[in-house]
Amino acid sequence: MTSAASAVKAVSMSAPASRPHRAATLLEARDVSVRFGGILALDGVSFTAAEHQLLGLIGPNGAGKTTLFNCFSRLYTPASGDILVGGQSILRHPPHRIADFGIGRTFQNLALFKTMSVFDNIRVGCHRLGRSDFLSNALHLPWVRGETEEADAIARELIGFLDLAAVSERRAADLAFGLQKRVELARALASRPKLLLLDEPAGGLNHHEVEELGLLIRRIRDERGVTVLLVEHHMNLVMSTCDKVVALDFGRKVADGTAAQVQRDPDVIRAYLGTKRR
Repeated sequence: MTSAASAVKAVSMSAPASRPHRAATLLEARDVSVRFGGILALDGVSFTAAEHQLLGLIGPNGAGKTTLFNCFSRLYTPASGDILVGGQSILRHPPHRIADFGIGRTFQNLALFKTMSVFDNIRVGCHRLGRSDFLSNALHLPWVRGETEEADAIARELIGFLDLAAVSERRAADLAFGLQKRVELARALASRPKLLLLDEPAGGLNHHEVEELGLLIRRIRDERGVTVLLVEHHMNLVMSTCDKVVALDFGRKVADGTAAQVQRDPDVIRAYLGTKRR
């Protein structure tokens, strides 16, 4: 049996139980479709994520996961449909305003400032919280100093939260890959997001680091009250971490439910095993 098949058929006991209370919807995709020329990359995808929920987005290569993820972060604009965060459409606003909706993200390919320190990389994430401009910074106005002190405090708190104190003054480029991933996660959290988008955070990590990542993602949700959308190829991480899983195949949603429900779904199994549809 292939590793993908083993992951899909993982025992349901590994999946976390759904949270019993009914939380308000934070993220909603409504019939989202995306075309690249004559190629239909997403075909009417709809689902929701509740406040403080961990939602996993899975599917084989080419299923449309990254395309949908890039719609949420406004790198792509759907041909039709809508995306709402907190009940408001994000598609009516330019991409550079996306952080104002309380959305933070990490990248599949690390996007750190390699020559800057860990501390300064994290401080960059505080940018959306400030209101200073070039002139006020040049004049060193008192309220600007207050913003600087707040950003410093946020960076220090996140360094402690993610156990980065020992490397806080080192250049990002000098860190091991797993630590660089944590720095990027800290930078995303520095904006104090309501919705955290994680783009294949397990990529390049070893088995032990993936286990630690799963614990950390749950801790972020539980202690910081963040809704997390996790796009990931590592099936065991998704199935053992997420409250809800959405599966895509060829641009369409084929399953939507708890981890236990999705990993037993015939369409999901067919998508990963390549069994012909009847």
